[in-house]
Amino acid sequence: MPDDGASLLTGPDVAPLLQAAVRHAGGELVHWQLDHVDQAPEQSTTATYLATVQWPHGRRTELLGVSARSGELQPSDANAEIFADGNRRVAVWVYPNDPDLPGLARAAFPDRMAEVLTAGGLAPAPLTGDQLSLSMIGYRPRRRAVVKVQVGPLVFYVKVLRERHFHGVHQRHLLLRDAGIPAPEVAMTTEDHLLVTRELPGEPLARALFAPGDPCTPEALIELLDSMPAAVTGLERRPPWADAAAHYGRLVIAPLPEATSDVEWLVDKIERGLAGYPPGDEPTHGDFHEGQVHVADGRVVGILDVDTIGPGRRADDLACLIGHLSTIQRMNPVQEAKVRELLARWVPVFDRRVDPVELRLRAAAVILSLATGPYRGQEPDWREQTLSMVRAAMALVQQVV
Repeated sequence: MPDDGASLLTGPDVAPLLQAAVRHAGGELVHWQLDHVDQAPEQSTTATYLATVQWPHGRRTELLGVSARSGELQPSDANAEIFADGNRRVAVWVYPNDPDLPGLARAAFPDRMAEVLTAGGLAPAPLTGDQLSLSMIGYRPRRRAVVKVQVGPLVFYVKVLRERHFHGVHQRHLLLRDAGIPAPEVAMTTEDHLLVTRELPGEPLARALFAPGDPCTPEALIELLDSMPAAVTGLERRPPWADAAAHYGRLVIAPLPEATSDVEWLVDKIERGLAGYPPGDEPTHGDFHEGQVHVADGRVVGILDVDTIGPGRRADDLACLIGHLSTIQRMNPVQEAKVRELLARWVPVFDRRVDPVELRLRAAAVILSLATGPYRGQEPDWREQTLSMVRAAMALVQQVV
């Protein structure tokens, strides 16, 4: 079996690599701990580490990244420092110098983002770094990052993208905006693949869920999706989550072998149950969940992360929402009751729009993909969270098999 580097990067043997990388950069490694893991079984593993580093100018906490592959290094690995561990060569970098996200080195610092916004004419006067605040909304090493930038009352979101994805993401925003879909407005772009968008109105459905009353109607969510232009079906098809059920199953089992029998049962039921459904040619969002929808006064007023739009099946979008709502973590009892009550009312509405069996099988596949998150993010209770998600997926499948 090809060695994807997971055992090296998640164990104590990675320490000499981290020490060598920090010394090469002019510092001394004081302490480190695993922060995040992305594994493609038998292919590659990328991990990040929170590290305390003693530099000549003082001690700082840094984020170190390491990528290992079962085969040859990729061309973009050369943008990092290459170190050897026996017969294996790995790529190592210090955040924000991500080898696949060249724009991150600007998006991560207030003074450099001030220069970006000034050059784009997005501020009334030349900005300095102390006039804006930055918040990292999400960072997937070597994949993408999103940074929130606030300048007084103005709020922008900066997508830090890989070169090969940048043009497509930009065009998808323009396509939906031109069709009247409330996607974020693109304020500017840069040559190092930063996509700067303006803030959407309203608030995320993920937050509005827990306020009194209904955040929106399930019919409004369906209407938003169904109003996407037909041109979306001409875009590149993104494989649905269910197509990768076996892949996500392997990701869950790799660090949690005790879940093997349940995960294999899930994958078998999902694959067999969905085998007869065609790919579909409806305009779809591709990653539709409560974090992507903005609402105000009970209405849907915005939709985020349109990077994944393309042809597919409406059941996939609605299943994605069900899967996410079914696995929200760390709710209090009142919040849990509210989400259960919403699902009890919303799912029957979705059942009238799509095949109920298909909906539940696809939602279970989404949950299986989400079950990789707690380990990837190195949550303290990742085992319990993962098993809970697997059980939630099984409960959905058991309703229809």
